[in-house]
Amino acid sequence: MEIENKKMKLKNLRDFPDWSGKKVFVRVDFNVPVKEGVVQDDKRMAHALPTLCYLLEQGVSQIILGTHFGRPKDHESHLKTDILADGLTKLIGQPVKKIDDWGEKGLPTDRLVLLENLRFHLGEKSKDESQRDAFGRQLADLVDVYVNEAFSNSHRSHASMTSIPKFVPGFAGLGVEKEVEAISKAIQNPKRPLVAVIGGLKADKLTAIHHLLPIADHILVAGALACNLLKAKGYEIGDSKSDDEGMEERLSLVAAINESDKVHLPTDFVVADAFSESAQIKQVSAEAIESGWMALDIGPQSVDQFKQYIESAQTVLWFGPIGVFELTPFSEGTRILGQSIADSQGVTIIGGGDSANAVKQLDLADQMTLVSTGGGASLKMIEGEALPALDLLRADAA
Repeated sequence: MEIENKKMKLKNLRDFPDWSGKKVFVRVDFNVPVKEGVVQDDKRMAHALPTLCYLLEQGVSQIILGTHFGRPKDHESHLKTDILADGLTKLIGQPVKKIDDWGEKGLPTDRLVLLENLRFHLGEKSKDESQRDAFGRQLADLVDVYVNEAFSNSHRSHASMTSIPKFVPGFAGLGVEKEVEAISKAIQNPKRPLVAVIGGLKADKLTAIHHLLPIADHILVAGALACNLLKAKGYEIGDSKSDDEGMEERLSLVAAINESDKVHLPTDFVVADAFSESAQIKQVSAEAIESGWMALDIGPQSVDQFKQYIESAQTVLWFGPIGVFELTPFSEGTRILGQSIADSQGVTIIGGGDSANAVKQLDLADQMTLVSTGGGASLKMIEGEALPALDLLRADAA
């Protein structure tokens, strides 16, 4: 059974008739990890390069880049975007001018300009739409055209995401276009069998699982989320983590999920007496998790069962790690199934967040069809929810 999802056709860069001489605001996501003043992973920055290079080749007069960076409370110096400007300069091979304020001084004439951290401005995340729009209008007044190259933030109604394109024409960047098309195709017209692998802790993924019931052929649930569902079935889960509050909010979904023969839960686990690499460890069946022990990975029997489903799949969606992959004794499930997904001859989509971190840590990212830049945004698409920043860029938008 297929589910009716309204196809999202976005206005793309090729839809704009003439970029020559235009000033363009490009909303990017350069929220990269930094340690002691050094960027640890610049893949988010590199992700924007095709769009930036395309615009430069088309003859734009200036690109104004805007990004959020961390979660500032009071203009913290370590969350200023200077380090990001330096990093992009090295990546793109052209100077990127960082500016603190464009106010009375206006913009410099440099072709590539990076603004200060957008979240330093209260209007960026304001809950008051009029305040967001006021800030968005300030940014829009700097340019002729807006481009969204921040898929990872597109589920949020922030000024730089949803206000700027109210005032100037808005288009999807090449990366956003690629992610939306890949995820849309996977849930609207997938190659079959379609297998979804859902892990992690938070019970909010139950919404995605429920939405996938009529779409997927098999749904493999792992991580603490599997313990949540087993607990709802009456199993003892010992001291395993469980998002009880999230489960309470979704009891009707839990019932439907646990009744579905498409949903496969682990039959055994690797359990430990502490959340530590030096803990005592043993393998037990799903029915035998004792008090004082916590499930931190799926067991070998479950790995083999899940692997068989993955090997037969023509489309795989992976959201959330299988176990606590950051700790070596509990990384086998994630490692083996991650490799199985990478070896698949079908379409493989990794839903950002911890799943993306896992495939990068396993050095498997280049073997996947798509490693999404946005766990939250991609999950919202799987759940069938609108992404407000992208709705404004739809080809059929007013």
